[in-house]
Parts: sequence; structure tokens; C-alpha cells
Amino acid sequence: MSRTAQEIFQSCVYAGAMTRNADAFAELFTADGVFEAPLMPDGASFPRRLVGREEIRSTMAAYYEQQGKDGRTPNLEKSGYVLHTTADPDVFIAEIDTVFDGDGDEGDVPVSLVQIFRIRDGKIARLRDYFAPELMD
Repeated sequence: MSRTAQEIFQSCVYAGAMTRNADAFAELFTADGVFEAPLMPDGASFPRRLVGREEIRSTMAAYYEQQGKDGRTPNLEKSGYVLHTTADPDVFIAEIDTVFDGDGDEGDVPVSLVQIFRIRDGKIARLRDYFAPELMD
């Protein structure tokens, strides 16, 4: 049974941003899946390219551990997204506006990004995540 773009996207958001579960996130990918952040500069703390489910799992586990220390979580009520289909049934685009709750004197922190998904056999074969690199500091 094939999963819809909506189901794949929601699983990705839940495993990643919501629960920071590197195992669940990696399992969304094919064994040879690729996760890319093309806007990341060389030498950045977050890699530009991860290849294979195991590299995705181990790198994201380390990232989620570090990210968990900043206490930021997305506010689902203030956030939103639009999924765009393409002429290729195995490709869809997610246009995302996420709001992270601010704390103390900081107000809410809005973040806009675009993700391009290429699917194979119901799993992510390639995910290109276009976000502002300064968000990873």
C-alpha cells in the first residue's frame, strides 16, 4: 500500500521536529536515501549531505541531542504548511512556515523553509531541505 505525500510529510515532521526521534526519522528513508541541506556552508556544524539510512540516523541522533538543549519546540497552532504536487508522482514540495515559541524577552521565532521530497517504494529516497543556515547555530 502506497503512502500519500501528506502521510509521508506528517511522519517526517513528527519523527523530526516534534519528537526528535532519529531512529524513526531514519526509517522514513530508503536504505540508500539522501538527506541534503544545500544552503549549509562548508564547515558548518550541520552537514550539507547525509547518505544512507545509518548515516542519517547517527548524525540526526547527535543533532537532536544538541537541539534538545535549546528548549525550542514548534508551536503547531501558529505553524502551517502547503504541499505541492508535481508532474512526477514521486516528487512533492513542502512549503513550511514554522513558529517556535519564544521564552523570556524573546518573542515567537518564525522560520520559513522549503523541502523537496523524492519518494521510492513509499520511503524517502531524497530529501532536500532549504532553510536558513543560521538556524543551525
